[in-house]
Order: sequence, then C-alpha cells, then structure tokens
Amino acid sequence: MDGRKKYAIIVAGGSGTRMGGDLPKQFISVGGKPILRHTIERFLSLSFPVGIIVVVNQEWKEYWKKYCDDYGFLERYAIPSGGVTRFHSVQNALQYLPDNSVVAVHDGVRPFVTEEFLENMFAAGEELGNAIPALAPVETVREVNGPESYVLKRDDIRLIQTPQVFRSEVIKAAYKLPFDPAFTDDASVVEAAGYRVNLVEGIKYNIKITTPEDLELARLRLKNAAE
Repeated sequence: MDGRKKYAIIVAGGSGTRMGGDLPKQFISVGGKPILRHTIERFLSLSFPVGIIVVVNQEWKEYWKKYCDDYGFLERYAIPSGGVTRFHSVQNALQYLPDNSVVAVHDGVRPFVTEEFLENMFAAGEELGNAIPALAPVETVREVNGPESYVLKRDDIRLIQTPQVFRSEVIKAAYKLPFDPAFTDDASVVEAAGYRVNLVEGIKYNIKITTPEDLELARLRLKNAAE
C-alpha cells in the first residue's frame, strides 16, 4: 500500500423500523452493545488507524451523540446527516473525506466482518482503485418476469456485500453524477462513472441485519463467540 490514510464511512442513516419496534435497527442492542457499535469496533481494531465517518439520520443524531458521550465511545468522528436515499447519505459523507485517502463504505448493520477481511479489502481497494466483495450464490437463482420465471446460470451471478473500498479520487468523482434510481450501491455509481469494478471474494457470514430473523442469528453468533 502507498501509505494513504484510511477512512470508513459507516452508513447508518436509516430510520425504518422493520424490526417491529420504535428503535432503528442499527441502535438495537446485541450482546450488550448497539449493532452500530459492534460494526465500528471492527474498524477500530485494525493494525492501522481508521478515521470514522458515521452517517446518521438527522432525527437520531443526538441519540447517537449521547450514547457515545455516556459510554466514552468514539471520541473523534464525523457525523454527517443521512440523505433521502443511500446515494445522498454517502454523498454527504464524502464531504468529510480528505483527498489522497482510501475509504471503506460499509453498512452499519453488518457487524461480523473480520479484521483480516477488512485489512485485505483496504489493501485491494488501494491497489486496484476499488474493491467490491462478492459471493457466488449457493441456491438456484431465477429471474421473475410477471407470472413467468427463468433459471439463471448460477456461475454468472454474484451477491454483492460491503465494505466496498475506493481510492478517494475514484469515489469522489463518481458521486458528482446526478442521482439515478439504478444506483443500488457504491459500485453501481462508480461503474456508471466509467470505472471498472473489481470483484474480490466476500465472506459468507458478513450478514446484513435487516429482519427479526437476522437479529436472532446475530445474537446467537455473538453468544457462541463469547462461550
């Protein structure tokens, strides 16, 4: 690696309550800590320093700041407001990203990335310009078109994860594009800007906690890890 400073944009701007309660999923406690804290701690445990940029919905900023103050967590971090879409949330966060750096953009509700995986992702993103973790599906995949459906060739399909890692000049240039609903992740934005996307091997247990079932799996995994 060429010595660029490392940053993580942790996207936790959602205010949805798909879990069925009043608390957004990133703030739900698992193993005695909010999911968001588990996620951030993964980046803080690396062998090199990582600047933390946490995107939080405006309505929940004070909640998160109070948590950090009360528990002595994250003395220094940037906290841009979440936008209307994920695209706008990341766009807001990029204002805090210095030039000549490398950044990992990661979902705040993916707390099970490992230190080794993160360090490898930073190295690949810095070397290649971008690095996108991907997994081959193990289930049969079908494309649905109205009442019809068609089997797709599984070997040609990849499931995309985060963190997606970019040199700062690549992602900043890409996010100057106007918003497009087709932008489902950062890789799709970078690709639309004319860059080739580099896929690297993801990890199976890098789950995104979205549903109550995901939450139960997360709690079980943390319980097993503690035993």
